[in-house]
Amino acid sequence: MNHADVVIVGSGVMGAATAYWLTRLQPGLRVTLVESDTRYEKASSSLSASSIRQQFTCPVNIRLSQFGIGFLREAEKHLGLPDHPVALGLQEPGYLYLAQPEQTAALRTAHQIQKQAGADVALLGPEALSQRYPWLNVDDVALGSLGLSGEGWFDGPVLHQAFLKKAMAQGVQRLHDRVVGLNHSATHISAVRLASGGSVPCGQVVNAAGPWGSEVAAMAGVQLPIEAARRTVFVLSCPEPLPHCPLLIDPSGWWLRPEGRFLISGAEPLHTAPSLPLEPDWAEWNDEQWASLAHRIPALAALRVERAWAGYYEMNSFDHNAVIGPHRELGNLYFINGFSGHGMQHAAGAGLALAEWMLLGQAKTIVVDELGFERLAQNRPLRELAVIG
Repeated sequence: MNHADVVIVGSGVMGAATAYWLTRLQPGLRVTLVESDTRYEKASSSLSASSIRQQFTCPVNIRLSQFGIGFLREAEKHLGLPDHPVALGLQEPGYLYLAQPEQTAALRTAHQIQKQAGADVALLGPEALSQRYPWLNVDDVALGSLGLSGEGWFDGPVLHQAFLKKAMAQGVQRLHDRVVGLNHSATHISAVRLASGGSVPCGQVVNAAGPWGSEVAAMAGVQLPIEAARRTVFVLSCPEPLPHCPLLIDPSGWWLRPEGRFLISGAEPLHTAPSLPLEPDWAEWNDEQWASLAHRIPALAALRVERAWAGYYEMNSFDHNAVIGPHRELGNLYFINGFSGHGMQHAAGAGLALAEWMLLGQAKTIVVDELGFERLAQNRPLRELAVIG
């Protein structure tokens, strides 16, 4: 096959965003996306709850979210095509973290980090929470942290397809194939081998394989601590409206937010082995879970479970943070992996940062150096403590 300047393994939202930025920053660059699941039936990009927040404990994640919300607000300007307008349905009611007395110190520490990074967040006591959300039971709540702006949710599959279509309009090619090997020396990858029997000679390779990123890294003899971590999302109906409902994170660990006329909710998984079948774990919906939801929101005592789906977090078991940038020895192998449940919201910023790193030698618009591969090699975890589910 023809030589490619860049081969990107995986055309989910990370691969598509990277391809978009590469060809926007350097028109004419020969970029090839290789994707085996072109219907994206198992892709996290299709199965994500697609929300965005500023409330992280690592400033680099806050920076990525700040860029991300600005990009989402102007997605039509960035990604719209004459025959493909971009309507993300972005809503910004905020995230609301609730804390019981023993959890308030951690919430205040996170709040200080977020304010220093410029996030628009506020701490609210029980009385203020009751006034704002009269449908919410806060009898056992000591404090809440609410995102006042820049937090909410959007249509993730629409964003993914918009990145993909815009990238292809800019000249990116997509191959319906599967990468089965990498031709490499100790310092350089020369070609990507395909299941169809061919190969693509290339100048640079991007690992954007999502939950399967460790398998691609292993083809180059690189260990990458990424696991496919299954998460189940339940679709609920509630007979009463919940005005101005944010994305709610309960002290017990579950989360909930509106989705059209329904609600969607998830919790910490009961079964945590990697690469479990991509099917909902109905054992996670039980009387205890129902009681916990009804305790926090009394109207949910009359809820009904409509359906459920499951998707994979591309979980970085090392420190729950993304890996962005080049390998320290295989200098033309780049990573954009391990977002651990916050990839959709960070795709725009992460794709730009990686594209700049590849073309300019460093990420300039958003400083993401601390997310580089080097920290794995040196056993220096950068721990994100605000991981939901």
